[in-house]
Amino acid sequence: MSHRLFVGIRPPPPIRDMLIDRMEALDGARWQDDSQLHVTLRFVGEVDARMADDLVASLESVDGSPFPLSLAGVGHFERKGRAHTLWAGLGESEALSRLQRSVEAACRRAGLPPETRKFAPHITIARLNGGTAPIGPWMASQGDLASQPWIVDAFILFESHLSATGALYEPVRRYSLLR
Repeated sequence: MSHRLFVGIRPPPPIRDMLIDRMEALDGARWQDDSQLHVTLRFVGEVDARMADDLVASLESVDGSPFPLSLAGVGHFERKGRAHTLWAGLGESEALSRLQRSVEAACRRAGLPPETRKFAPHITIARLNGGTAPIGPWMASQGDLASQPWIVDAFILFESHLSATGALYEPVRRYSLLR
């Protein structure tokens, strides 16, 4: 049996509420729901049960301390000149970068190939398609997105279950940074 996995951080409820309050006024956007809001530290993808078990164990070795993180602006990803994802940005955080590097090292120790994409910390808030209205007005109206810092005190290994209505994310294991 295979498992589709990723490692991420769940923002606390007030931050998720702030994001949900901004999810409007863009026709055709497929907004994320509360359960989907996270910061991806490492997308793993499909792995067999043995690799999943190795990853669970390897992530135990990730060391870090709690750190502050905040929302800072919005942006989008595009492919072939067409926007496909809207995201909320995060404030600069060396501690977040260190945690991501530690998670990447644990993934490699578990036997996963190195991640080739550059780490671009964000929280996906909407998926877009050819029928989505132009994003410029929404981006302009939401560009001031900012939050008070929250304390990141854990990261989570998630399993992603794909469905016709979108991905469902199931926490597999929570790793505390409070040690």
